[in-house]
Amino acid sequence: MKAFVKGSARLVALACALSLGGCAWWENTYIFSDPPKNRPTELKPINSTLSVKPLWNASLGKPGRYFFSPALVGSDVVAAGGKGLVERLVLATGAVVWKTDLDTPLSAGVGSDGNLTAVVTVPGDLIVLDSNGKTLWRVPTNSEVLSAPVIGQGIVAVRTTDSRVIAYDAETGRRRWVYQRTTQPLVLRTNPGMAIDGALLFAGFPGGRLAALNVSTGTLRWESSVAVPKGATELERVADVVGTPIVVGREVCAAAFQGKAGCYDTSNGNTIWSRDLSTSTGIEIDGRFGFVTDDKSIVNALTRTTGGNIWKSDKLAYRRMTAPASVGRAIVVGDYKGFVHWLSREDGSPIARSTTDGSALVIAPKAFSVGSAPAVLFQTQGGDLYAFVAE
Repeated sequence: MKAFVKGSARLVALACALSLGGCAWWENTYIFSDPPKNRPTELKPINSTLSVKPLWNASLGKPGRYFFSPALVGSDVVAAGGKGLVERLVLATGAVVWKTDLDTPLSAGVGSDGNLTAVVTVPGDLIVLDSNGKTLWRVPTNSEVLSAPVIGQGIVAVRTTDSRVIAYDAETGRRRWVYQRTTQPLVLRTNPGMAIDGALLFAGFPGGRLAALNVSTGTLRWESSVAVPKGATELERVADVVGTPIVVGREVCAAAFQGKAGCYDTSNGNTIWSRDLSTSTGIEIDGRFGFVTDDKSIVNALTRTTGGNIWKSDKLAYRRMTAPASVGRAIVVGDYKGFVHWLSREDGSPIARSTTDGSALVIAPKAFSVGSAPAVLFQTQGGDLYAFVAE
């Protein structure tokens, strides 16, 4: 198999290249010479038992070869597009609160705490906007950034593709600290997120490590293994933590490609539970279950406390599904053709299907509510933001 190689210092690969026998998820992003070994499952008509309606949609601009995810802040959402448009909108209606055109291509966003908003340019400049969408400060990170920045506890932090976490003072942009890990020769080109909870920042890294850093100093509090690289070749040894760590109470949960899904004690990193389950998209946790879309696009429901099997749904196999979101009585995932699939939270059966603009859905949806009605938000690779509500 031949893959597009970026840079001379390291190779970059996508899980698609490893688990599906070669395929291009996004045009002009990943190029493989071999045809896919597994054809995406064809969609069949379903008997809808959940009423889902489009709520609103907005155009932000195509992201190109990058991946953008909106940030939910109270009753609003902040989102960005690939050409530099950043907007804050009302979740219930899609009404624009403010709009800023930075007039520069972006590679990552959005991070927001409801007051400040952070995005990163293609050359690697971190831009922070104030509560009105005006540029507060801008600093170079001197590296490529694919993941949305995270804001909290007085810092804005970014995770670079060369395995650094850099924290800046939220008000001034002064660099506060840098945490550096050894880079791996072959990594997934995904957008692994970070999470801040209290005094700790949680971040996943290539090599299968989940790290807890002190927010104030960047010192390592603990690290745990979510995957152990195995195999004779560098390709076989790719084992990266993917998605955004989910913090629930005293636990932080994460998943890895060619590794495991599990939950860990936030105070010391001790494993609470883990199970072998490879994913390139991440994990979702709610009050009762954990949910993981594996490398074959099989959606797995796990017990919240032990990681045991509840159900599996293979009806969307090889459709390059996103990570799931728990939305009311449904689990919601998106696919490479822009379809939104609503599965029963209890048994995984399909209960509704929605459409977007026909472009790939890559990043996990965001769940919110409109009054008492559960709702979900997707950002497409076509550059549009779609909100749906279940009634």
